[in-house]
Amino acid sequence: MSQWNTICKIDDIVPATGVCALVNGKQVAVFRPRHDDQVFAISNIDPFFEASVLSRGIIAEHQGDLWVASPLKKQRFRLRDGLCMEDESRSVAHFDARVKEGEVQIKA
Repeated sequence: MSQWNTICKIDDIVPATGVCALVNGKQVAVFRPRHDDQVFAISNIDPFFEASVLSRGIIAEHQGDLWVASPLKKQRFRLRDGLCMEDESRSVAHFDARVKEGEVQIKA
């Protein structure tokens, strides 16, 4: 059964950056793309290198969607669903994310 897990306060995440959280034993990259309460969550593990780095990637917009580029070889992952732009077979897990009463929550 999935439940909402509080990660941190929204103000703990600097706009245009991500943070890593451990949720039920899984590394989750949580992103706050703008100066609002919109957040996204995907796996923190880069599937090309099995490295825990996606939370440190660069957020960019492409064709109306928000993506994060891995800091290693710059493969891009769509924030709303974890799709890998360069190789769909290497897409990452996506997690529901929200801000409730100023706190970032992930459903896992």
